[in-house]
Amino acid sequence: MHFDAELFHREATNPLLTAGDWPYPINSVFNPGACLHNGDTVLLCRIEDRRGISHLTVARSKDGRTNWVVDAKPLIADDPTDQHSCWGVEDPRVTYVDELGGYVIAYTAYGPSGPCVALARTEDFQSVEPLGVVMPPEDKNASLLPRRIDGSYVLFHRPVSVLSARADVWLSKSVDLQAWTTPEPVMQSRSGPWWDATRIGMGPPPIETPHGWLCVYHGVKQMVATSLYRVGLIMLDLDDPTKIIRRTPSWVLGPDAEYERVGDVPNVVFPTGLVHDEARDELRLYYGAADLCVAMASARFSEVVDYLVSLPPENE
Repeated sequence: MHFDAELFHREATNPLLTAGDWPYPINSVFNPGACLHNGDTVLLCRIEDRRGISHLTVARSKDGRTNWVVDAKPLIADDPTDQHSCWGVEDPRVTYVDELGGYVIAYTAYGPSGPCVALARTEDFQSVEPLGVVMPPEDKNASLLPRRIDGSYVLFHRPVSVLSARADVWLSKSVDLQAWTTPEPVMQSRSGPWWDATRIGMGPPPIETPHGWLCVYHGVKQMVATSLYRVGLIMLDLDDPTKIIRRTPSWVLGPDAEYERVGDVPNVVFPTGLVHDEARDELRLYYGAADLCVAMASARFSEVVDYLVSLPPENE
């Protein structure tokens, strides 16, 4: 029997952001991308409006915990004239790419054909340059590595198999962020009664460590009356990110607090934003709770890395 350490601790002031914090009427705020920009913690939040359609709006905080300032209008919104995004834009992940001198936003565009992966670029979170749809439906949960590997950008994503309906993590490569290679498999959901047996998806952009790429992912277990969304960790090989080095056997964060168990979609902890505060040796994991609000849990970066490295190697 194996018991994982309690690495992540919920912020006492959770939930950090709710619909009541918005300067215009909305139904819910959840699943934020996160980064540090000009000393602020920036959350690019998914907002579901009162039509049921989602857009992406920026919230900023000096300490990443309190006194959030929310923009008055969306950064990226649905486009009624675009068949890919006329039903909304959802679940962003934000990656700072040093080579580009700015941030790449990977998000889900939603239209009649289903969810697909789109990219956009920004330097200031005040304006964006759309890069277009890069993965056709049905695909989502896209997350970009912060640097090239062997000359190529690497994008994790989660296509759904037409034949088997499996939903696993794959990656594709590109030299220009426009044309992408055929997907390569990275990680599968486990079989049987495991906490991540129904489906999985990559969370925030991975963080580079001397031991490998530190990755956060969500796993789903289908129960009789509900689905349980929880959080796990993996470490990928620095030079070959299709290779899993370590994978937590247990979840490290799951729905427990009331704001995670009760909402538009109950029993959901959905990780999409991760900030590494190097000066404080702190990881701040921002997540959507019950598809209704934004919450955060923090951990010691060094403890998380040490714990992952201490696990038995994957597939041994």
